[in-house]
Amino acid sequence: MKNEHMILGAVLGNNFGTHPGTWRMPHVGPGSYTSIEATVTQARTAERGGLQFVFLADRLFLHGDVTTAPPLFNIDPIITIAALTQATERIGLVATASTSFTEPYLLARQLKALDVISHGRVGWNAIPSFEPDAFANFGRQPPARENKYERLHEVMQIVHALWASWGYEAGEPDQAGMFADPAHVRPVNLQGTHVGARGPLPVPPSEQGQPVVVQPASSGYGLEAAGMYANVIIAMPSSLEEARVQRERARKAAARAGRDPETIKFIAFAGFTTGDTERQALDKRRVLDDRIDLSGQLAGLGAYLGLRRRLSNPDEPLSAAEAAALRVHPKDPRSVRTVELARAGWSPRDILAHAVFDPYPSVVGTAEQIADHLQEWFEAGAADGFMTNFDDFHTGIDDFVDRVVPLLRKRGLFHEDYKGRTLRDHLGLPPQYGLDPRLSAAG
Repeated sequence: MKNEHMILGAVLGNNFGTHPGTWRMPHVGPGSYTSIEATVTQARTAERGGLQFVFLADRLFLHGDVTTAPPLFNIDPIITIAALTQATERIGLVATASTSFTEPYLLARQLKALDVISHGRVGWNAIPSFEPDAFANFGRQPPARENKYERLHEVMQIVHALWASWGYEAGEPDQAGMFADPAHVRPVNLQGTHVGARGPLPVPPSEQGQPVVVQPASSGYGLEAAGMYANVIIAMPSSLEEARVQRERARKAAARAGRDPETIKFIAFAGFTTGDTERQALDKRRVLDDRIDLSGQLAGLGAYLGLRRRLSNPDEPLSAAEAAALRVHPKDPRSVRTVELARAGWSPRDILAHAVFDPYPSVVGTAEQIADHLQEWFEAGAADGFMTNFDDFHTGIDDFVDRVVPLLRKRGLFHEDYKGRTLRDHLGLPPQYGLDPRLSAAG
């Protein structure tokens, strides 16, 4: 069943942007990294545009070289989301929390409490950690890959059981009778190899019952886990064709778990820099590039284009001899576009400004070009929606909301306004309380 309208989420993070040079811009406060006011402004802008959710990724260690740029991720997604529950009214709020370290009782309580106080707008991006630096921060060694997912499965099942441990049948507080019927607030008594919990959880259902579960579309163990538990699967395909393949794999994983693939949303990452013209958008990106050291990227670009010598002049188009020597990288579809840009006469610095090294497809251009990209992928069945990323959170989200969203609405691709109040409503997901019953039956 194809969605009538696409889903749009906005990635937030360090309050500056995804480009490492943004924090040096004159319109940006250098203290934004720790400013909840900046995060609130960004989330409210996304809400003004009707975006279904904002998303906070995470790594459990200091990510990045603070000599040249701020850390890439938010100071703490769970605490930040708690603040956003009170500063926003309709938009969904998705926070990342690892299954590798936190006990399931604490995870279940924190996430469901956030869901209750937000009136049903919270999602959990559930990921296992894999980085040695993260395990070092908890005094542990990384487990074997299969053991990492053993713990994830146990955590996911216990968290879901705890979420459902305060049943709907417990009723509403009755001042003339019971606060809640204890017959329907029951322990779960689950114990695995890695984690366990008795329960029950001291948190009643939210307006959407429980948080929406988001998981990445990896391969192998990770894909099977997402097929079992995720309501939303997020991916970082590098091309439309790869997105369609990944989406079909995700749907098949859900079907193998006994779930209905039609009830699971597939969201692809995408990046955008908006300008009145393509040249203006490129210049906006180049201003950011001017604030970082591009020597490594320029050297990498030459190798990426199949050139054996250093690019002679980064501000001039390639020479005829260089253009004749270009070769597409056989294992990276992004290389096709890079070679096309070089052959079209763009300078090496302009090629970099086209975001060719971004880890996801990015459009640096006009609002129409951005809308065209989203429309092409959505109508081709490559994704149910998109995780939007911006070089500069201070300006990029506004540009997208004010210039791209109206075009998508005019084309009938994006909703005019929120039709419900919960994140589950926004995403068009069916009700769920506890583990998916089809998954339980399949097991």
